Amino acid sequence: MNKESIPALKERIKAARGEIPADLVLKGGRVVNVFSGALQEADVAVHGSFIVGVGRGYKGREEVDLAGGFISPGLIDGHIHIESSMLLPSRLAASLLLCGTTAIVSDPHEIANVLGMEGIHMMLEDSRGIPLDVFFMAPSCVPATSLETSGATLNAQDLAELSLEPRILGLAEMMNFPGVLSGDDEILKKLALFGGRPLDGHAPGLCGKDLQAYVCAGIRSDHETIDPTEALEKVQSGMMIMIREGSTAKNLEALLPVVNPVNSRRFCLVTDDLHPEDLRRQGHLDHVLRKAVSRGLDPVTAVQMVSLNPTEYFGLRDRGAVAAGYRADLTVFKDLEEFKVDRVYKSGRLVAEGGRLAEAWSQGQTLGACRPLSIPSLHPGLFRIKREGEEARVIEVIPGQIVTGVCREKVSSHGIWVISDPGKDILKLTVVERHQGSGRIGLGLVRGFGLQKGALASSVAHDSHNVIAVGVSDDDLCRAVEEVRDMGGGMVVVEKGKALARLPLEVGGLMSAEPLGALSPRIADLSKASASLGCAIEEPFMVLSFLALPVIPELKLTDMGLVEVNKFEIVPLFY
Repeated sequence: MNKESIPALKERIKAARGEIPADLVLKGGRVVNVFSGALQEADVAVHGSFIVGVGRGYKGREEVDLAGGFISPGLIDGHIHIESSMLLPSRLAASLLLCGTTAIVSDPHEIANVLGMEGIHMMLEDSRGIPLDVFFMAPSCVPATSLETSGATLNAQDLAELSLEPRILGLAEMMNFPGVLSGDDEILKKLALFGGRPLDGHAPGLCGKDLQAYVCAGIRSDHETIDPTEALEKVQSGMMIMIREGSTAKNLEALLPVVNPVNSRRFCLVTDDLHPEDLRRQGHLDHVLRKAVSRGLDPVTAVQMVSLNPTEYFGLRDRGAVAAGYRADLTVFKDLEEFKVDRVYKSGRLVAEGGRLAEAWSQGQTLGACRPLSIPSLHPGLFRIKREGEEARVIEVIPGQIVTGVCREKVSSHGIWVISDPGKDILKLTVVERHQGSGRIGLGLVRGFGLQKGALASSVAHDSHNVIAVGVSDDDLCRAVEEVRDMGGGMVVVEKGKALARLPLEVGGLMSAEPLGALSPRIADLSKASASLGCAIEEPFMVLSFLALPVIPELKLTDMGLVEVNKFEIVPLFY
């Protein structure tokens, strides 16, 4: 403890004993006690940035009557990719605070796959000094696989630099579980580098001895679990299960029955990937709490899963509870059913009240993160698929999941060239490499979008974020990719060679420097334009973005071709 902190600590002790007035006292509220699991009628005294007392009889320089409101720890999302919100951290903070969130733990591997260390430093800088604590995990898999072209490579030596940054808590989701199981030297170096710190997992379907080996390496969490039996085995193996309820992957209803009073401390509620329109319409963790409680979860247990549980897992010992000595990150709810946010305090300072922010803050510098997309000249002929058999592998979209199926289908053709078949909902899918200017194009087929005409394209395509497009005609596929390239990254809907709606994402092709309010009308235009083409998916660009993710089963497409994820190899389109 440094000398400057001793006078402050002495003053906090005096305020805790009631010898001097606290800076702030929240009166007439009910504390959500995440230690006892009970609701406690008590006042909360705050001095400086910390809670100094929970009880009765405290006096404050400022006193606020909460009229029976519920005082909760500020909400904490233990696993979120900021890039999926399309907002910079400083912009995202404004929306999250209004939802009662005061801290997040983010894996910046999306921007890292595009811009490498430059992208991570940009995220750190943009999130500095804002009234939301933004912690990061060091990306473990950049690139995620050798089956796609990424914009950067981060090795153990690069991560050693990141390990010195105070806001980087540990190693982010280890997607390369085959590398862990085979004892890959570079993977093990990364795990050893962050030994003794949180090591996040990413192991869909892993079980038995392979799971034991994965956990043996020190990995202690998983957010890819979708099956109750799998969740129970992982909890029994000592893992923290991060129950994901995001925009695309929704696992809450399937996994909630596994949670009971004995094991509830082994679960967190997280969002992982959150679309900006879902954030605007539904909220953040407040929405997840509403849904969890409506499905029968005890409200205090639910709050534990977005406060105390993640802080203990990540070693954030000064927050996550409403108790003396803890940081005064507090969310006041009007009820514990709808979780309507009344007030939010960050380090004892009011930052949101009644759905409005109490203060403004500046945005960090991001100009260095704007780069052109390296895609050479295109023409429709590049998107032709030669028929090489009667039946082809078709990616099957599974609603509400990022996993995909695979179906064996007879394809339609014109002469020797495969064509989309809107009647059977089989459309062309393409991934165009955009980092190295190689001109490499992956081609495949997908079912589930329902397009009758036109095309959609986006530079958001996990994890390497090449340009992905789905469409009916080669002409529109080509034009859609060109539109994304020409605006330096973003999303577009095209019909008959014309852009019906566009959303520029100038920061790495993933995020905009604009606030949510400015993005919303453009996102609404994209949705409306997609629906006009017959699209059957509510959030088509979110679904599209995961079709290039070759670490999630079963069949995906990258710029190198079709990937059969369970075999971890490129496979031909035709059987």
